[in-house]
Amino acid sequence: MAQLTFIIADDHPLFRGAMRQALEGIGATIDILEAGDLEGARKKAGDHPEADLILLDLTMPGVSGLSGLIAFRAEFSSLPVVVVSATDDVSTMRRALELGASGFISKSASIEEIREGVRTVLDGGIWTPPDVDLGSEHDQEIAGLIARIQTLTPQQGRVLGMLAEGLLNKQIAYELSVSEATIKAHVSAVLQKLGVDSRTQAVIQLSKIGAEVLTQGDV
Repeated sequence: MAQLTFIIADDHPLFRGAMRQALEGIGATIDILEAGDLEGARKKAGDHPEADLILLDLTMPGVSGLSGLIAFRAEFSSLPVVVVSATDDVSTMRRALELGASGFISKSASIEEIREGVRTVLDGGIWTPPDVDLGSEHDQEIAGLIARIQTLTPQQGRVLGMLAEGLLNKQIAYELSVSEATIKAHVSAVLQKLGVDSRTQAVIQLSKIGAEVLTQGDV
């Protein structure tokens, strides 16, 4: 079997160690990269385009709720993302998948369940914990918001993620290596697509999607 490259993005070293143990038992030649925040995860993904999958925690430095997933999927659209979170309610799972995750693994999952989930995603499938019925979004406001986010271009998705991190236009322009005028245009387009009038309103709307994650906290 060919070598597999995984990125584990989580701010808790003990949990990264547990995930490493699970991944090393998959039965292939494994290369495991670790990051403790979203910026580190972005750098690992950028430096290792051969990566097969990233396991992404929802609450770590640089991430608020599902904003990290949105930003990561926008920047690395071909890299499958498996969300790993202690906040494993059905709404969070469903919203993560709707926003581009290829799987959702609870932090309470067994090692064998983690391996099964990773194998499923590597084979091109979608993974959620067994016996979970995702149902449909009952909150029509959230459903509409997710639909609007799905219309964003990759660059607009990255800009939205950085707005959620609190970055200013000048900082976003530096990160994306474009002019501040270009970022202003992207921000205007994002606000228009989300149906809001200000950056603050955009961030508030985004926080609604991951409200459970933000209020329950994570480990």
